Amino acid sequence: METGTTDQTTDAAAVRLNVLDTLVGYHLRRTSSLFAADFADALGDLGMRQVLFGILSTIRDNPGINQGAAGKVLGIQRPNMVSLVNDLVDRGLIERRVARDDRRAFELQLTQAGAAHIETALERIREHEDLLLRDLTADERQTLIALLTRIERAGG
Repeated sequence: METGTTDQTTDAAAVRLNVLDTLVGYHLRRTSSLFAADFADALGDLGMRQVLFGILSTIRDNPGINQGAAGKVLGIQRPNMVSLVNDLVDRGLIERRVARDDRRAFELQLTQAGAAHIETALERIREHEDLLLRDLTADERQTLIALLTRIERAGG
């Protein structure tokens, strides 16, 4: 290397992404990682991971939902759903009851502690999203959600 030149491989600002900058998946992965890390920081002390929040919010919005249906709508495989629900039951955040219409299935309900827990988590999640999306207008956020939803539906 010549004296007085910059080694571009070590100067991050000088590295060109070219192809990567044109790939939606690359940007989705980077954004997802950013959101996941910030989520963990915002809710870590609550012991709340994204998957647990998803389960709690689904139960909150669908009291008595069948455990299998909750797992299916969230894309969680049955064995994983069982252990996640066990965790939430052990923590006193939800109750699992035998379904009235199918004695082999379980219905899920939030406990009072679970309802309070999810409200605290939701408040922090809104703050976390407001921070990360601060440069987007309300309309742009809605458009982003609509576009991501279309991608999800097309893939599943």
